[in-house]
Amino acid sequence: MPPMLRTLLISLLALGLAACTSKPVLTPQQMVPHSQPYSDAQLQRAILAALSQRGWTVDQIKPCTVSASITVRGRHHAEIDVVYNPSTYLIRYRDSRALDYKDGKIHRNYNRWVNNLSQSILKELQLAQTRQD
Repeated sequence: MPPMLRTLLISLLALGLAACTSKPVLTPQQMVPHSQPYSDAQLQRAILAALSQRGWTVDQIKPCTVSASITVRGRHHAEIDVVYNPSTYLIRYRDSRALDYKDGKIHRNYNRWVNNLSQSILKELQLAQTRQD
């Protein structure tokens, strides 16, 4: 294969792989398990525990909203709001740096981070439920 063709193919492959890293911004919304109602304080404790476990820093706590951020490898930064009520919680994108956010799309790692956070919140709520029983 001629060197020029090989260079062109490698360039196209690299460009294609780079395009695959951008995905629509994930906004997880979960129903809170209803075996017993949770108080706002219980929901907030579960959210704060999950944020801490996943390496997020709590920036602000307001009624029914926790704002948090994460910086990974000193470079990639994301900011979110976790909005909650007795029946649901929602993880909403707020801002980011070095995650290629554009037109509602972002680097796939952001989606992984918020999905993992959502799963951790659910686990914390289940733990809170077993402590009540």
